[in-house]
Amino acid sequence: MKVPSRILVPAVLVVALFAVAGCKKKQPPLPVETAPPPPTVQAPTAQITATPSVVSAGDQVVLSWRTADATTVTLEGIGDVPSSGVKTVTPTASTSYHLIATGAGGTADATARVTVNAPPAVVVPTNTMSVEEEFKANVQDAFFDYDTYDVRSDAQGVLAKDASFLVSHPDIKVVIGGYCDERGSNEYNLALGQNRADAAKNALVSGGVAANRIRVVSYGKEKPFCSESTEECWQQNRRAGFTLDR
Repeated sequence: MKVPSRILVPAVLVVALFAVAGCKKKQPPLPVETAPPPPTVQAPTAQITATPSVVSAGDQVVLSWRTADATTVTLEGIGDVPSSGVKTVTPTASTSYHLIATGAGGTADATARVTVNAPPAVVVPTNTMSVEEEFKANVQDAFFDYDTYDVRSDAQGVLAKDASFLVSHPDIKVVIGGYCDERGSNEYNLALGQNRADAAKNALVSGGVAANRIRVVSYGKEKPFCSESTEECWQQNRRAGFTLDR
């Protein structure tokens, strides 16, 4: 039986299309894009030192610190501080300085210990001497040559020490008595004794002692310290003598 040509042609075309489709090369699938890994977060670090680490009360200490990868840095007892720095402190007692560094990667801390030694005990000497005993131990008489009221070089040193003691004891008042040996009249020796007492007073005033703390009196030869008629005895009587003014 003869197939009509109008049916045959379309059938041939369909077969040809399937053949062409079957010969076409298949394309591979597109790769799947992946997100990049998140950045690594570093944990913070902290270091602190105290120099010196052992001091006495009142001494200064230098704190030095350094941190990394921190957004907040705190020094306990002081507050927020820069990521690194130096600070001088004066601890009054043994102290631990605690540094805390906080960041996205967590928290780090460090500690510096300072030991403060107590100051040595001050031993205050106890003075059991009375005012009069202390006066006699520190204030000495000044001696003069025969028939003169000039202050000798040795007497200048004595009077300088007397003045120093009296300046350091401002509540003490003093009487300076002018004395002479037995030679000469009473009137002459009273005048000479007055001059000797005045010379000693002037030396004390020059040394810083207020003049209103000093009273002078002349005894001439009326109150000798020694009664023998010898040069050694006369020398003891030629003096400006010091006593407390009650």
